Amino acid sequence: MPEKTLNDLFLDTLKDIYFAEKQIVKALPKMARAAQSEEGKAGFLQHRDETEGQIERLEQVFELIGKSARGKTCEAIQGLIAEGEEIMEEYKGTAALDAGLISSAQAVEHYEIARYGTLKSWAAQLGLDAAVPLLDANLQEEIATDQKLTALGEVAANPKASKRAAE
Repeated sequence: MPEKTLNDLFLDTLKDIYFAEKQIVKALPKMARAAQSEEGKAGFLQHRDETEGQIERLEQVFELIGKSARGKTCEAIQGLIAEGEEIMEEYKGTAALDAGLISSAQAVEHYEIARYGTLKSWAAQLGLDAAVPLLDANLQEEIATDQKLTALGEVAANPKASKRAAE
C-alpha cells in the first residue's frame, strides 16, 4: 500500500468539507423555518447564501489541484445536523428553541472553522498559493457567522429562554 502524504490528507479533508457544506445548504432552510425570531430566520437564510458561495470557492480549489469536486461522507457533520434536528423536534414551540438552534449552528461553525483553518495551513505548506485566499475567505465567513450567532444568542434568544423559565 503506498504511503499517504499531506497531499492525500488535503484532498480527503477538502472532500469532507465539500460534503459538509452541501449538507449544511440543505439544513439551513429547515432551521430558518423552525426559528421563532425574524433575526434568526434571516440569519439562517443569509448563511445559506454565504454557504453557496463557499461551495463555489471549494470547487475552485478542486479545479486548482486538478481534481473533480466530489464530497466524501462526513460523519461529523451528519451527527451535528442530526443533533440540530433533534433540538428542532424536542423544543418546537418553546422559548428555548432559538437558543437551541443557535447552539446547534455554532457547533457546525466550529467544525467548519477547524476544517478551513487546517486546509488553509496545509495549502500553504503544499505550495497551493492560489488556494490559500479561497480557503481563508471561507474561514473568515465562518468566524464572522459564529460571532453573529453569539451576539444573537446573548442579546435575544438566551434571555428570552431564561425569562420564560423563571416565570
